[in-house]
Amino acid sequence: MDKKRSYNEGCAVSHALDLVGERWALLVVRELMLGPKRFGDLRAGLCGASSNILTRRLRDLEEIGVLRRHRAGVPVSTTVYELTDWGRALEPVLFALGNWAVVSPFWDRQAPSTVDSLLLALRSMAGMIFPGGAPVAGTCDMRVDDDRFTMRFGDTGLNIARAAAHEADAVVQIDAGTLKALINGDETLDDAIDAGRVTLGGDERLIRSLIK
Repeated sequence: MDKKRSYNEGCAVSHALDLVGERWALLVVRELMLGPKRFGDLRAGLCGASSNILTRRLRDLEEIGVLRRHRAGVPVSTTVYELTDWGRALEPVLFALGNWAVVSPFWDRQAPSTVDSLLLALRSMAGMIFPGGAPVAGTCDMRVDDDRFTMRFGDTGLNIARAAAHEADAVVQIDAGTLKALINGDETLDDAIDAGRVTLGGDERLIRSLIK
């Protein structure tokens, strides 16, 4: 950590900002919260960050122990970045910041969102909708454009991971723009289905318990 940029305070909040308060740092954490990614995938998601800045943030976060990198195996051997347990512990921080910002008069709800940010928004919504656990249990294979996620509904609410779900109870095919409209409440699930932009298969109760 660069001590020259430290707030030099004993306050834990200021120390947290010393660690992850640099521009793009928390967004890197957001993009890795659902699973590992390659540099190119991170670069595509954080298109406003230059390669040099992203490289610097990844190095800084690795240095303090928020993430680690390793070589992924077959089918393609490449370097991937993933959060450590300490890094994943930032999830409630991201949710708290997002919940705080939704009432901001300056928030542009229609601005572009990454697929990972949309899935995390679903998980945050589930925490409020299912305070005692999801009303139905099962696994959903969520296909958002070319990305696939496993969504597990159960006693702990909703868990999401970047991976295809095998033997899923339900399958959802959707594009990112439609998912954003549903999360924002700009469209209903049935309207999106009628328009052919959402396809549901299997136990529809899983996704309908979350998105109306």
